[in-house]
Amino acid sequence: MNAYFSFLNSPAFPYVMAALTIWDLFWRGKALWRAAKNNSLYWFIALLVVNSLGILPIIYIYFFSKKKK
Repeated sequence: MNAYFSFLNSPAFPYVMAALTIWDLFWRGKALWRAAKNNSLYWFIALLVVNSLGILPIIYIYFFSKKKK
């Protein structure tokens, strides 16, 4: 078996995937909520469609969304 795919047979693989899924759901949910509140339709669609393991939602939240007063 190829060394790149040996991690798929590891006993830790399901836990790593679960942790990454939870991480992505948290950040995506937070960013989608903020985009909806700010009426940012294009950001909402991009955040909904693009799967980036939380990177795009974090960028939106901290750099492009409107700040609370």
